[in-house]
Amino acid sequence: MATDSDHPMKGIMTSPLLSRRNVLLGGLGLASTATLAACTSSSSGTGVMPSRTFGPPTPVSPSPGQKVLEKTLTARPVSLDLGGRTVATWAYDGALPGPLVRATAGDFLRLTLDNQLPADTTIHWHGIRLPNAADGVPGLTQDPVKTGGKFVYEFTAPDPGTYFFHPHVGVQLDRGLYAPMIIDDPTDPGRYDAEWVVVLDDWIDGTGTTPDEVFKKLIADGGPANGGGMGGMGGMDHGSMSRMSMGTGPWGDAGDVTYPLFLINGKPPTDPDVLAAKPGQKVRLRVINAASDTIFTVALGGHRLTITHSDGHAVEPTEVGAFYIGMGERYDAIVTLADGAFPLVARPFGKTSGGQAMAVVRTGAGAAPPVAADPSELAGQVLIGSQLRPTEAAKLPGKEPDATVDLALQGSMKPYQWGMNGAKYGENEPLTVRAGRRLRINATNMTMMTHPLHLHGHTFALPSGLRKDTVLMAPMQSFAIDLDADNAGDWMIHCHNIYHAEAGMMIALEYR
Repeated sequence: MATDSDHPMKGIMTSPLLSRRNVLLGGLGLASTATLAACTSSSSGTGVMPSRTFGPPTPVSPSPGQKVLEKTLTARPVSLDLGGRTVATWAYDGALPGPLVRATAGDFLRLTLDNQLPADTTIHWHGIRLPNAADGVPGLTQDPVKTGGKFVYEFTAPDPGTYFFHPHVGVQLDRGLYAPMIIDDPTDPGRYDAEWVVVLDDWIDGTGTTPDEVFKKLIADGGPANGGGMGGMGGMDHGSMSRMSMGTGPWGDAGDVTYPLFLINGKPPTDPDVLAAKPGQKVRLRVINAASDTIFTVALGGHRLTITHSDGHAVEPTEVGAFYIGMGERYDAIVTLADGAFPLVARPFGKTSGGQAMAVVRTGAGAAPPVAADPSELAGQVLIGSQLRPTEAAKLPGKEPDATVDLALQGSMKPYQWGMNGAKYGENEPLTVRAGRRLRINATNMTMMTHPLHLHGHTFALPSGLRKDTVLMAPMQSFAIDLDADNAGDWMIHCHNIYHAEAGMMIALEYR
């Protein structure tokens, strides 16, 4: 495998002559569409069936005096009211989002998944540096949890931050199976009056189709998918949908699925979540993008936001009018509230159907903002999160890499094939590392689509020193990302567009 110990961060390079919908970029040697469709299982997980068995997890005990948090999370079918529309979906404890799990860094968590779904499932604790056996990836860290079965996840939460959890099976994330997870910092001075958890989502389940059906259509058609009903784009040809999903600006083409709804905290703009406070209060926002196929631009009308954390790690406070957030990313921000009623908007990037997500921030009298509220902040400069600078305390200690590996993100829309390093997951060669080493991954997006790259079990540092576990990679963009191999096991690296991951855009990172 080629290595490059001095790989610079490259800028965004795009060409109007290239189209990901018509050209297979990067020499991706994937199976034919028919073969890929035949080997993909929507109930069993990735395009390659799990090849290992694990048995029940080995019980783990907390240390003497360690605080223990115990909770059972039941995944089951449920009917939800989305602004007067009833949809059938799957959720944790019958709620959307699911129940908040909150602990303090250093606590011991014992979280039981009770699977009452008609399919196998798991839970992945997104962004948490936990033991490999608790990571929730079927075939890589555990057996999938069968219908009627239970699985106990036990781990110490080492790092404070904003996280969330969701399945790692098939395209189940694109149902209602997600919930926030907050790990508090015991040393945080808490210089704010209130805190709001803001969970963003794109929604299609129960609107005349399901995520499994959407994925099958993507494979069969090699083109964008859409849902009927509830404002879906049924009946449009693929060329029209292609034009509608194409984005401009930094992210190029940023999504494959035309969604009829976008949600904040499980509510559409026609029945928005209302976040109440008093004028002049300082509020901490914890913003989580739990969407499966949508990058959002976030702004609070009439306000400036000060970004303080990215994926749980402190950054130099940066004042912005709006910011981008990719699938799987989390940003914390502080805002001092004015008097009135204001739209908190999450606008889907590059998508013109389905409207936008919106909540209402209310501190006083005044009419609620309209469903199609258009804050002026969205028309100004928008922060790209990878440009943030870390605080000194959050930086990865300076060290030259002991080893380097290359990671190429590759794929096409026609046929619908995605992979890494020349093949889909299960057919590509795992990346390897030795414990205790500093590893540099030279990651390159060789496609004309933006991909949120997510690493399990670790955080990594961008060349600026910014610490993250999920980063948006624009078309043809490269990052040299560094990590300390201090958490032994077999881990997943993948695109957090769930449809790309399910089609094979994943690779294992194995300790040797």
